[in-house]
Amino acid sequence: MKKVEAIIRPFKLEDVKLALVNAGIVGMTVSEVRGFGRQKGQVERYRGSEFTVEFLQKLKVEVVIDDARVDDVINAIAEAAKTGEIGDGKIFVSPVETVVRIRTGDRDSSAL
Repeated sequence: MKKVEAIIRPFKLEDVKLALVNAGIVGMTVSEVRGFGRQKGQVERYRGSEFTVEFLQKLKVEVVIDDARVDDVINAIAEAAKTGEIGDGKIFVSPVETVVRIRTGDRDSSAL
């Protein structure tokens, strides 16, 4: 099993969610996060004063899937989240050793 984490722009959440549902993904976790990469923040104006927002608001979407689905999920997220501009985000894939569904005690693939 793998955990796919995607850092995306907030306004792309609905597109990513639809792409994952269309790819057969039935569950995901979404968190509000802040960070910066090559964008290095942005300059904003408030009451006539300029200031730099270094940590930009992003969303982290997490899904745990069987190994065979990784490429499909990555492609679905990447296509749905892409704007072509700096700051579109990143996708990370990491191994998951065990999953347990608390309600039933199901483990691993049957818990997904």
